[in-house]
Amino acid sequence: MLKYLMLTGALLAVTNCGVVYRSADVQTGPADGTNVRVVPVSAETVVQANRAAYQPKTLPAVFSLTAGGGSTGRGAGALPEPTFDLEPRPGQLALRVPPAVPPMAYEIGVGDVVLLSTPSTGSTVEELSGLLAAQNARQGYTVQDDGSVNIPNVGRVRIAGLTIESAEDVLFQRLVENQFDPTFSLEIAEFNSRKVSIGGAVGNPAVVPIGLTPLYLGDALAAAGSVTVPDQDFASVRIYRDGTLYQIPLTTLYERADLLRTRLVDGDAVFVDTEYELDQAQTYFEQQIALVGARQQARTSALNELQAEVSIRRGELTEARTNYQLRRELGADNRDYVYLTGEVGLQSRYALPFERRANLADALFNDARGITNETGDISQIYVLRASQDPREFGAVTAWHLDARNAANYALMTKFELRPDDVVFIAQQPITKWNRAISQVLPSLLNTARIATNN
Repeated sequence: MLKYLMLTGALLAVTNCGVVYRSADVQTGPADGTNVRVVPVSAETVVQANRAAYQPKTLPAVFSLTAGGGSTGRGAGALPEPTFDLEPRPGQLALRVPPAVPPMAYEIGVGDVVLLSTPSTGSTVEELSGLLAAQNARQGYTVQDDGSVNIPNVGRVRIAGLTIESAEDVLFQRLVENQFDPTFSLEIAEFNSRKVSIGGAVGNPAVVPIGLTPLYLGDALAAAGSVTVPDQDFASVRIYRDGTLYQIPLTTLYERADLLRTRLVDGDAVFVDTEYELDQAQTYFEQQIALVGARQQARTSALNELQAEVSIRRGELTEARTNYQLRRELGADNRDYVYLTGEVGLQSRYALPFERRANLADALFNDARGITNETGDISQIYVLRASQDPREFGAVTAWHLDARNAANYALMTKFELRPDDVVFIAQQPITKWNRAISQVLPSLLNTARIATNN
């Protein structure tokens, strides 16, 4: 029994003097050449600790780039302008009918060709050989510029501006005066003095002569090949007469027979017009459709090109990011670290995050690295920070957090860490004793056993 008491006393003496087991602890003062200053962590001292200058590192630029940041401005480029512009559809066309022309007999005019016919008797042939020769040869007499016809053996007879009856009277007098048999007949072979021009949207634009019978608008259009417009709703027949323009909508013209019998006079110009050209509109829309198709095709090509470029850029970014992550795994990256030691779940280093600041809670509550409940002394939580001032070489500030008051855990989220900070958790007193016993007890028991055997 006395031996066991002596063994126990020796064990206590050894553990108390620290010969057998030594543990880390924060010692104040200039011990071992290190000037340690312990500062309790409070709301005020947290502000002081956070004043230390620090700029978090940023991620490499490759992590800020996107694959969709390629060149822009793709497309069809400058497309040709349409040849035809879209013409708006007009409103209802106005009806402006030319004034009615009173009926009148045909008057012979310059350029008309007249024929003289006489009885085919012997005496008459001998006396009017010139007239008969002209008749037999079907040769007429053209009204000259002075309004006269030149009849052989009779001379020049002015008949322009006369009706056929009046011209026959004049010729009768001249024949009598020249002692010719005045038995004859007069007719007009060619009507060349009075004309109406027909143009525009007709089958065969032409100049239509006015003969003995009146020339009506419907007949004149028929003589020119009729109207050829794709849309009669917006077509009109325009008549230019004596400096005035008249207009008859085509649909109205065909609905009213009296308009078709509008009498035309010498010098009238008839033009079939449409204010809305369907052919031109069709051409315009075909061009617009072609342009839209060109734009869509160009857009499709541009999108395919952009997609290919995005794929290439995405591959480049992925490769660059993979290379950076490999450099991190190999330790080639220049990161900022905080070191965790003492009674923590894992003796390790904690990499400070990019582009933001980490706090003490981030380091201790990350991946089971926090305080070990069984052995850690929550009253002895330290953040050891070496001074960066060359004048204070070797000076260390130990920011001490006593977490026996659970409210002080809130200060962990406010206390910012700096590169190369060391987070140290001291061990509990009982832990020191247990670890000392675990190291010394086997040796003492072995020594006691040997002594007992002796």
